[in-house]
Amino acid sequence: MEIVLSKILAQIQHREDKLSSQMMPAAEEAYKMTLFLREMLCNVKSQVLKTGFKDEQQEIEFFRNIKPQILGKLIYYNKVFRIETTCPVSTGKIHQNFYENLLKNLKSKYKESIWNEDFYRYYRAGRTDRDHTYFRLGQINYHDGLKSGVFEIDLSFSTYYDNKISYIIANELLYTYMLTKINPGENPDTILQNVDANKDISWTNSQNALIELIYALYASNSIAYGKMGIRKLALIFQVLFRTPLNNIHHSFHRMKTRAGSRTAFLDQLKISLEEYMDKDI
Repeated sequence: MEIVLSKILAQIQHREDKLSSQMMPAAEEAYKMTLFLREMLCNVKSQVLKTGFKDEQQEIEFFRNIKPQILGKLIYYNKVFRIETTCPVSTGKIHQNFYENLLKNLKSKYKESIWNEDFYRYYRAGRTDRDHTYFRLGQINYHDGLKSGVFEIDLSFSTYYDNKISYIIANELLYTYMLTKINPGENPDTILQNVDANKDISWTNSQNALIELIYALYASNSIAYGKMGIRKLALIFQVLFRTPLNNIHHSFHRMKTRAGSRTAFLDQLKISLEEYMDKDI
């Protein structure tokens, strides 16, 4: 079995771009994405159950990185559909209060169910030393005092912890979504209203590379004379390149303490530019 993360992400992004270009209502777009991702997840599950994994590393890669990207966005778009179809009004104070209350509840539930868990810290620290127990089938240890949701999962297609990552991804996307609803003036779709929605602009490097670039532009006051906040700047880049950025502040603090160069991407940019200049000599 060979399911490649980059291909999965490309398929999801292509469908998102296609629906976004049709300028349909948010609820309809979320509904269509929910159906698309549900079908994708079912197809991937059939493939896994039919062929299995060639080795332990492929199994870990699937349950740590691939499945959560599909399920995480499926959970996200389904929640967006439910939110958009229950919001009482489209503008005004009631509209803002509605999303502020949702955001408050999201933070509360997230803190209660995820932030305080050892696994959350493990995942956020980028550790891999326990991947063989977290992301392999049949390795669930009930002595860990797991929540009752463990009894509802399909043990032939879940390690329990892949579901946890899916909810981390979904909730972070929801957090950004709700912020743009609460602060419509900072809605990236409004900020980038002159960008051609059909234009194929995608970020093809890593998320950390993009976050490094964003912070460099922010720290150098290169955009709006430094008057634009880091969150708003990050929202613009997420929409421009159609790529979600998970907790950018956490990623930035990890960059500050990582081994080797703390500005690896910027260093490579300088090298690439100089090599390109040398071609014309």
